[in-house]
Amino acid sequence: MKRLPLLILCWIGLVAFTQYKQIRNTNPVLNIEPLPIKKVEIKPELVKIKIMDRNAFLDAIGHQESGNRYHIVNRYGYMGKYQFGKSTLKTIKIKVSKTEFLNNPELQEEAMLKLLRYNKKRLQKYIDKFDGQTVNGILVTESGLLAAAHLGGAGSVKKWFRTGKVKKDGNGIKITSYMERFSGYNLYL
Repeated sequence: MKRLPLLILCWIGLVAFTQYKQIRNTNPVLNIEPLPIKKVEIKPELVKIKIMDRNAFLDAIGHQESGNRYHIVNRYGYMGKYQFGKSTLKTIKIKVSKTEFLNNPELQEEAMLKLLRYNKKRLQKYIDKFDGQTVNGILVTESGLLAAAHLGGAGSVKKWFRTGKVKKDGNGIKITSYMERFSGYNLYL
């Protein structure tokens, strides 16, 4: 982290020197002397870089779904960090008891990756066609679509593209809010 400010200062110095040489070489009448370089100290603890990768996505969606708690079951019976229903687990071919699922964080992480890949396959033509475009007022990204599919199913995302109809879950959360909130992550699936 300490190297970042030094790299920035080196880059600024290189740009300034290059511009100075160009001005000096193109107009010999101007005798411009460079200004003295002032050393600026940048505190590393103030430099925040937001990493938008798969781990950050999983952390963010897990936080939204359960506060990142693996052992939780909501009032509708959805389980674990990512709030899986029994039918979703069956769809991705995970056959374990509720207790086994809740007591196995690794299995829950595996289930989420399987579901993301399953939904990506079902939504691939929409991702290919609309990624980076605004549709129905929403910026479409792969991670946003997969988050929406996690909330309401890939079918509800397809229906949104076809009709503009926005599905809500049992808590009244719209799939479009997930499209926006979880937009722009690089999932590398």
